[in-house]
Amino acid sequence: MKQEQNHIIEIKNKKAEYQYFLLSQLVAGIVLTGTEIKSIREGKANLNDAYCTFINNELYVTNMHITEYTFGTYSNHNPKRNRKLLLNKRELRKYKAQVDEKGLTIIPVMLFINENGLAKLTIAMAKGKKLYDKRESLKEKEYQRSKKEKSTYDEYQ
Repeated sequence: MKQEQNHIIEIKNKKAEYQYFLLSQLVAGIVLTGTEIKSIREGKANLNDAYCTFINNELYVTNMHITEYTFGTYSNHNPKRNRKLLLNKRELRKYKAQVDEKGLTIIPVMLFINENGLAKLTIAMAKGKKLYDKRESLKEKEYQRSKKEKSTYDEYQ
């Protein structure tokens, strides 16, 4: 019998939408050790500098920081080790072809625990933004924020 989780774990890569155009997204499983999944359930992971690479035709997430488990013993994990992503071969071939041909990159967008208690990683095919694109996205974000503030101000009047 599974215990119900009271809180939802969603760790997001906040820099992803600012630094990249996200073209397509995919949910992948991730291979973790016991102390890693316990740290993720505590919400102690960071995706900001993480990216995905192909090693021997398998996709790995690199530079994802999962803090060491506080109650772990000598068998605690390395916080920045490469972690294998679980995708089927068709998806791997498709993503590898896009990365090789078009010069795109694969970045993790969100790490979450699904309803079965398994850790999943949402990855995205992404294209890097230029400086002027980043400025444009900041302007758009500021415009949306001011528009929202104005609407809430109008409601109270």
